[in-house]
Amino acid sequence: MPRITAERYGVIDAQEGERLVLALERGGVDILHRCGGHARCTTCRVHFTEGEPERMTVAERDKLLEKGLLGEARLSCQIECRGEMVLRPLQTVQNTGLEPGKEPADHIEPEPVWVPVPAQG
Repeated sequence: MPRITAERYGVIDAQEGERLVLALERGGVDILHRCGGHARCTTCRVHFTEGEPERMTVAERDKLLEKGLLGEARLSCQIECRGEMVLRPLQTVQNTGLEPGKEPADHIEPEPVWVPVPAQG
């Protein structure tokens, strides 16, 4: 069973393959998500300190590149829970004052095409 440690929120037990954004919400994290989990924005971003997945969707990679965030953050709507993860939610409803958008679906959207996380350097 994946275990997510979210800074300032504690430990969340997740289901294998569950979308990280949904596991965070279920665990009491008021993670911001404005686009409904389609990788069209970067409001659901998190920063990993341990257990960062080694792959990402093309949609996540392209959006992070567009916004200059590749290597700085990941999009929780595009990540499946696997293993132990330690992270810091970067944007929440509380720290932004914004309202979340439509609830993300149970599965990753758009249909995921997986690629390795690009090396930073």
